[in-house]
Amino acid sequence: MSEVESVPHFLKPLLETPFHRRARALSQVDSFVPWAGYTTVDVFTSVEQEYFAIRNAASLYDLTPMVKYRVTGPDAPAFLNRLVTRDVAKLAPDRVAYCVWCNEAGHVVDDGTLFRLGAAEYRLCTAQRQLDWLGASAIGFDVEIEEITERIAALAVQGPTSFAVLRAAGVAGLDGLKPFQVAYSTLAGAEVTVSRTGFTGDLGYEVWTSVQDAERVWDALMAAGRTRGIRAVGSRALDLARLEAGFLSPYVDFLPAEHAVRTGRGRTPFELGFGWLVDFDKGHFTGRRALLAERAAAPRRMLVGLDVEGNKPARSALIYADRRGRREVGSVTSAAWSPTCKRNIAFAMLEAPHLRTGAAVWAEIYLNRELVWERRMVRARVVERQFFAPERRRATPPAER
Repeated sequence: MSEVESVPHFLKPLLETPFHRRARALSQVDSFVPWAGYTTVDVFTSVEQEYFAIRNAASLYDLTPMVKYRVTGPDAPAFLNRLVTRDVAKLAPDRVAYCVWCNEAGHVVDDGTLFRLGAAEYRLCTAQRQLDWLGASAIGFDVEIEEITERIAALAVQGPTSFAVLRAAGVAGLDGLKPFQVAYSTLAGAEVTVSRTGFTGDLGYEVWTSVQDAERVWDALMAAGRTRGIRAVGSRALDLARLEAGFLSPYVDFLPAEHAVRTGRGRTPFELGFGWLVDFDKGHFTGRRALLAERAAAPRRMLVGLDVEGNKPARSALIYADRRGRREVGSVTSAAWSPTCKRNIAFAMLEAPHLRTGAAVWAEIYLNRELVWERRMVRARVVERQFFAPERRRATPPAER
């Protein structure tokens, strides 16, 4: 027994993904963070190097900690349609849909991606564990829900050369694969499921395989991408890419309803800009009555995009209606300087009537300069939340780069 294997489990409480040995070998700054009970890489070398691999070449990100549920049974479609706000009946086999689900007050419990892998077989992927909520929601349905997180290894292959990397690695059937579609192939002799999905807003894919085949899939992708600039990336680079793409992160941009202790801290799909995910024509779903009432009233607040003057990120900034800071109208949830867009961007939860595109507000930014804090009031403008949307993300077939 090796020294690593002999360490008692209580001295090593976080699980290691099937790619951990490969990730540990590439880690130069020893920066690991917990995610859903696993230890994962925050930064391998530097955020800048990893970010530009996502935007200019190809990147490899370990998705294994993404919580995965297998939902099967005669009532699986009906159960899921009762659970989520969009119409699952419209989801064809081998397709993927982004969705949210709510409590009776219409507040978002969580979001995730739903894969339809057969007539009555689905895979629901979430950032955090939801088995209790799913089990309670399944009462009365002939359905089986099983967590399969530890059985499936997953890698996100993202960036403009991601298609070329997968093709060079021998993955077939990707030429006609459109966004949110699923294909089945082999890679280095391993069976893989490839979905054209991702969290970067760029051209990209997610590769799903067995735990036993994980390392050889990683090795084959790294070898195929060596001449195409492939790089393993951590969570911090991905966080910058998802902000540019307009994607929200739970516990950052919104607090899941079941974790909100104080009144008024839950958020509805309309407040998060997810009105397009709510289908009132499909029949009843959890939270429908509350969301119908909200739709009938004028919006009180909404998560919007901000274009902030200057180049200092407005992280955790309070937002005011005027430069003198006399009336607070919101706060920033995510912010960064975008290297690709060359803009100072942010998400902010704003109160009405400052929600319309083009509205001007003021951000209160604090800068630490040589251990001295400086306060600045900076003008910001409400913009569309998707800051970066290259044509290549939807091109089918993608360009060979």
